[in-house]
Amino acid sequence: MKGKEMVVKSFLSGPLAVNCYVASDETSKKAFIVDPGGHNINMVNYIRDNNLDIEYIILTHGHGDHIGGVAACRQEFPGAKLVACIHEKDMLEDPYLNMSTLTDGNPVSLAADRYVSDGETMKVGGLELKFLHTPGHTPGGMCILVENVVFSGDTLFQQSIGRTDFPGSSFAAIKESIRNKLYTLPDDTVVLPGHM
Repeated sequence: MKGKEMVVKSFLSGPLAVNCYVASDETSKKAFIVDPGGHNINMVNYIRDNNLDIEYIILTHGHGDHIGGVAACRQEFPGAKLVACIHEKDMLEDPYLNMSTLTDGNPVSLAADRYVSDGETMKVGGLELKFLHTPGHTPGGMCILVENVVFSGDTLFQQSIGRTDFPGSSFAAIKESIRNKLYTLPDDTVVLPGHM
C-alpha cells in the first residue's frame, strides 16, 4: 500500500497471525515497525532489500501476540527505539498481564524507550505520526494515525471490534474509543487492523 509519502507493507507474524506492518517514508527511507508478533524473516529481508532505516518499533498494545517479536526486531535493528502508550507500561512489564506465556510459551517483559500519551506526535522522516489513546481492548491500547491511514491494532477490525473479556478490558471503553477517536476521522481514512 502506498500513501502520499508513506509505503506500508504487511506481514503475518507470531502464532496468532498478527498483522505486523513496516511503514516507511518513501523519500528518506526512515521507517517504523508496528506490532511485531514474532520473528518474520520475510519482513527482515524486505527491510534490508529496500534499505530501510528502522527508527522505531511501535506497539498498539501489550498483549503477547503483538509483542513476541520485539526482542528479535531489536536484535536485527539495534538502533530502533520501542514506543508504547504510557497506560500500557504495567502490562508490558508483567508476563502475567500481557499473557505472553499463553501465546507462545515464553514470558515476555518489556520496557519501552519512549512512552507516549493521547494526542502526542512524532516524526519519522517526513511522516508525522499521531497517537490516539483508544482504551477498551487493553487499558493502554492506542491507534497510530499517519496521513490518511490508521493502524488500529486490536481496537477496530473489519466489521468487528477487539475482545473485551480480558483482564483490564472494557466494552464501554472500547465503544467510547471507537465513537470518539476513530469515527471522527475523515471518511477516506484507511484502517489497518491487528488481525484479519
